[in-house]
Amino acid sequence: MAGLTVSRILHAGYVFECEGRRIAFDTIFENPFSRNCHAFPDVRFDGEAIRRQRFDAVFISHFHDDHCSLESLDLLDRATPLYIYCLFDELFDMVRHLGFTQVHSLALNRPVEIGPFSVTPREAMDAGVDSMFQVRAAGMNVLNVVDSWIDDGTLAQLVAQGPWDMVLWPFQTMRELEVLAPTRHAAAPPGLPEEWIAQLKALAPRIVVPSSCQFLQEPWSWYNRAFFPISYARFAQEVGAALPDVRIVRLDPSVSVRLDAGGLHAAPPLPWVIPVGPQDVDYVYEGNAAPPPTGEIARHFAPLGEQEQARVTGYCRHGLVAKYGDTEAGCDYFDRPRTWRLSVFDHDGRACDYHYRLDGGRASLVDAGAAPLGWTTEIPAAKLYAALELGESLTSMYMRINDAVFDADTERELLDAEIVDDPLIRCLFGDTFGAYQAAQLRRLLAR
Repeated sequence: MAGLTVSRILHAGYVFECEGRRIAFDTIFENPFSRNCHAFPDVRFDGEAIRRQRFDAVFISHFHDDHCSLESLDLLDRATPLYIYCLFDELFDMVRHLGFTQVHSLALNRPVEIGPFSVTPREAMDAGVDSMFQVRAAGMNVLNVVDSWIDDGTLAQLVAQGPWDMVLWPFQTMRELEVLAPTRHAAAPPGLPEEWIAQLKALAPRIVVPSSCQFLQEPWSWYNRAFFPISYARFAQEVGAALPDVRIVRLDPSVSVRLDAGGLHAAPPLPWVIPVGPQDVDYVYEGNAAPPPTGEIARHFAPLGEQEQARVTGYCRHGLVAKYGDTEAGCDYFDRPRTWRLSVFDHDGRACDYHYRLDGGRASLVDAGAAPLGWTTEIPAAKLYAALELGESLTSMYMRINDAVFDADTERELLDAEIVDDPLIRCLFGDTFGAYQAAQLRRLLAR
């Protein structure tokens, strides 16, 4: 049947089919993915059926683990051509170690031709990380924004590439940093960013699909009420009011549609993406949602084994002290000596406190009360271990930063400090690339 068929996998994952050829984007076949991202609405995947699928190509927009997961790629035939946008050679090496024989680096604005498809990576605002995709097939022109932001220069280029038949738009903003320091951030309003409406008006597509996101954290997590400010209903309301001639279509996992010059038509769903329970669900936002203490959060995680606990203790006493000198803050808050308290909570909610004197590029353990505190960090021990050994990412670690009241001078100076300059964040993530995928690769190769 003529036209272009678009099917949703999960998050930013899609299958495009045209003239008997199939390509896929950002293939995530896991629930949960990225350790604690639970599909919303809920789905399960038929792994054996996925192993039988054949794609003419798979495109990956960037290296983040909710877009490039080796455990998901492990389900694909190793002869599948992979096209990846990434500036780091390490990722390509890992994918090749997994056994893929056709691994290609994508270049911005250089189209890749796959049968009837022309796929062109387009520049995102953070070109060092992200990319977007323009897909042409069957006379249709689709923009997959993935979960990127668009600057004015790229917007002008995209407008010139129109008209657009469909735009897959990342409809959800995420308060990834705000939830790390909830006492120091006001609750964000639930509306869409102002520039989104202006950009969608400029692109003027026939159809808009609220794309990306589609997950919640663990059922008990307070993040589920504080992380996602925008509901599907709010997106449809605001975009519909601003662009009354645009059709807004929600595609849940497994759902397929056929796009042609005459409009949008229902198509058979992906049989290997299996909906579980109600699918017409939506996000609920409650501002900062009364975050529970870190000790209470830590009780949700299993106790560490003896070796795992030794890894955490050794890192706090020695590894972190040695690593700190290799890190650098982006702001000048840490240019003067500060006393930092790191609190690591076990599965019973008990804290083990470590106090450090941070002086320039040097960190040293000191006694509690040696000097007034200038920074605090809290984290469950299980999550610290997972970051050290399992590639856990910052957004799922339940870290809590500066949840304290400091002296007046420190409070004033903290107004100009950046949350991501937290000493633990810098030591864990400052010069690390692909820790999540590297941990996956170790597990997969050890089977």
